[in-house]
Amino acid sequence: MTILGTGTGLTGGGVPQGGWAISLEKFRRLEIFPGRAIAGAGVSLEAVQAAASRTGQFYAPDPTERTASIGGTIATNASGSRSFRYGSTRRHLLALRVALMDGRVLDIHRGDKIDFAVPALPLPDTTKNTAGYQLAPGMDWIDLFTGSEGTLGIVVEAELQLLPAPAAVLAGVVFFGTDAAALDAVDAWRDIPGLRMIEYFDERSLAFLRPHFEEVPEHAGAALLMEQENSDIDFWAEHASEHANEDSWFAESDRDRERFRRFRHALPELVNDTMRRRGFMKLGSDYAVPLARNREMLEFYHAQLLQQALDYMIFGHIGDAHVHVNILSKSQAEFEAGQRLMLDFARYAVELGGTVSAEHGLGKRKAHLLELQYTPAQIEAMKAVKKRLDPQWLLNRGNLFVPP
Repeated sequence: MTILGTGTGLTGGGVPQGGWAISLEKFRRLEIFPGRAIAGAGVSLEAVQAAASRTGQFYAPDPTERTASIGGTIATNASGSRSFRYGSTRRHLLALRVALMDGRVLDIHRGDKIDFAVPALPLPDTTKNTAGYQLAPGMDWIDLFTGSEGTLGIVVEAELQLLPAPAAVLAGVVFFGTDAAALDAVDAWRDIPGLRMIEYFDERSLAFLRPHFEEVPEHAGAALLMEQENSDIDFWAEHASEHANEDSWFAESDRDRERFRRFRHALPELVNDTMRRRGFMKLGSDYAVPLARNREMLEFYHAQLLQQALDYMIFGHIGDAHVHVNILSKSQAEFEAGQRLMLDFARYAVELGGTVSAEHGLGKRKAHLLELQYTPAQIEAMKAVKKRLDPQWLLNRGNLFVPP
């Protein structure tokens, strides 16, 4: 049985390998209360945000794809741009209703402990991680199911934590002459109160966007998209001027902030459209490293990609040391070279203390990366949990593990 959401996943987790495909699209219950929401697995992230907004609240997780289903975001422990301040989906779950393969339906709340023993598995020194099961003795059920990619049970409903909407949010797109200047700004801004987002665009990303956003400065070598709650333009004009140029954009209105969001979200959409026309699958990374290795990882990406003379761009959540490399192959030879390079990047991320999956999950396309981060014994400990809850390996077969 393969469980389907809205089909927005990036790792093939919802692609069946035989058997039954079961859609949760009709699990659409949505109720908003002070501080919480009840949402069926088929409710979109966009619907939750819209309904919460009407009550002066918001749901903190902010994946790029707003049409993603709540069930899908729980399955992958999705995060997005606001994870810089608010973390991943796991942090904002109060309760889950989960159907198990033996017919039981569990109603579990935050703090309900699992009723069997598991070992402690090492976690990467990163702010985000969704590679495999994050096992620890005495862990609760919510943490077990979140990020398990639908391999242990079927989440049919969730109780989500809502937060009061901030009185004001300032957004900015700050342009820099070089990558080094942008990274200096990330380090300088990290501790600014209320900062909830720092997103990175390399020079190639800006060149890709410029035909669609003509106001992007010609000389810009990198850019950061930031959002800060309860701030003002004068504050950012002062902080940005230390590192950036005078062409930067700032906005306090909802309309202008939405324009900046479209600027950020247009990039992956344009990449996907380009690859459809070229006839090759996009090669995209989801690796994260410790904050102290942020600069080192980014420099490694650029150096290796330039050496291979591949068409690429890098953008994403640099505040979490988690950027996405996108390789845009133009030939089969480039595609194969890109695949080898993505493996090299994964190994290097783990060598630096990082993770092979920060927010997308591994699904079927990237399941082979799990063995780069964990030992065979650690993976067997995860499989033991899988066998306990799904002894016939019928649920989302092929996600995370090769089936026996």
